Amino acid sequence: MTITFIGHGYVGLVTAAVFADFGNTVHVIGHTPEKINNLKKGIIPFFEPGLAELVKKNVEAGRLLFSLDYDPGVKQSDIVFIAVGTPPQKTGDAELSTVYDVAEKLGKNLKNYTVVATKSTVPPGTNKRIERLISEVLPKDATFDIASVPEFLREGTAIEDTLHPDRVVIGTKSPRARRLLIDLHKPIDGTFVNTNLETAELIKYAANSFLATKISFANAIAKLSELVHADGVRVLDGIGFDKRIGRAFLYPGAGYGGSCFPKDVKALISIASDNDYDFALLDQVEEINRQAKRDIVRKARKILGEVAGKKVAVLGLAFKPNTDDMRDAPSIDIIELLKKEGAKVIAYDPKAMENAKKIINDIELGENIYETVKAADLILFLTEWNEFKEADLLKIKKLMKTPNIIDGRNIYNPQQIIKLGFSYIGVGR
Repeated sequence: MTITFIGHGYVGLVTAAVFADFGNTVHVIGHTPEKINNLKKGIIPFFEPGLAELVKKNVEAGRLLFSLDYDPGVKQSDIVFIAVGTPPQKTGDAELSTVYDVAEKLGKNLKNYTVVATKSTVPPGTNKRIERLISEVLPKDATFDIASVPEFLREGTAIEDTLHPDRVVIGTKSPRARRLLIDLHKPIDGTFVNTNLETAELIKYAANSFLATKISFANAIAKLSELVHADGVRVLDGIGFDKRIGRAFLYPGAGYGGSCFPKDVKALISIASDNDYDFALLDQVEEINRQAKRDIVRKARKILGEVAGKKVAVLGLAFKPNTDDMRDAPSIDIIELLKKEGAKVIAYDPKAMENAKKIINDIELGENIYETVKAADLILFLTEWNEFKEADLLKIKKLMKTPNIIDGRNIYNPQQIIKLGFSYIGVGR
């Protein structure tokens, strides 16, 4: 099968590479000459484990093709996927101008019969507008059907998630389009969820908002546990063993971030408001997440007494391990709060340093763990990288001015850390 992806971010590039590896001819269309030229050379614009190797393999095999032009890729394709970004506006609404611009451009280049499938996260009703926009510019020799096929990739495990998803959601009113999409996804072992357009569009927002709710619930229980001297981690273990609840995402910490949860929670609040529903539950999910970040700084005050003038080493900047993504990373707000209180902040992350430089100003960046913690009064662990889990803690203790740790991701066993001579504060412990 010949398919096209418009957009080469996490979703577009990862999914395109996987489908090319299945033996399909896959065109990837972008709008930035530098990025497209780099991709042709195998230079990936972000870090994702295994992706560079997968792209290189399929470029060399002639199955993965990169271009700035819609012709000939769109004209030759059985399915065209829209996979461009939908960032949040100040109101929380998804910014859809790029999606609509792409729809018009691809519509002008359609030929014969094509399925136009949206992978971008968009609110209900968006695909019907895409359908109208394409219809207005459609060539006389072309026909098409519209579909919504939302993605559920996790950064850091995106290839595995594409190959082995929990489900493949296909929203369309066209039996022909559904058959083509099912045929394309046959090598993938996820359960098919067949729906209409609006249901498919809403599933993505509902899924991410529910996962964000679990994280905020875990942080609320952690906060309460600290106040009543309970072990919040064991409380969450206790409820997580209930099969109706499950342990996934019930982990307290420094808050959620990334490209999906913050924007999708905001977007679902906005979608609800546009339909005269006050989604107050999600308002509290956001507030608890903000409080989780403030609590890390409160703990810094508790362990140091006075933050001003103290050297704080932040280990972990990306919003999660195995990615260089700094979008809405909790580290950003936490560092800014520390700076306002007069702390001298130095930070290190195995992969996100270059992206961090573009976002966080006026902090020193360390070359590695041990250079970063030299003469530090406090270490904040904000991302649970394996590199940190395997670090030489005795060496770290000798390098620090005062051996204080705030474990914002509960990486370590508190008893073991305290036994080594550190003052230790976790989350909910």
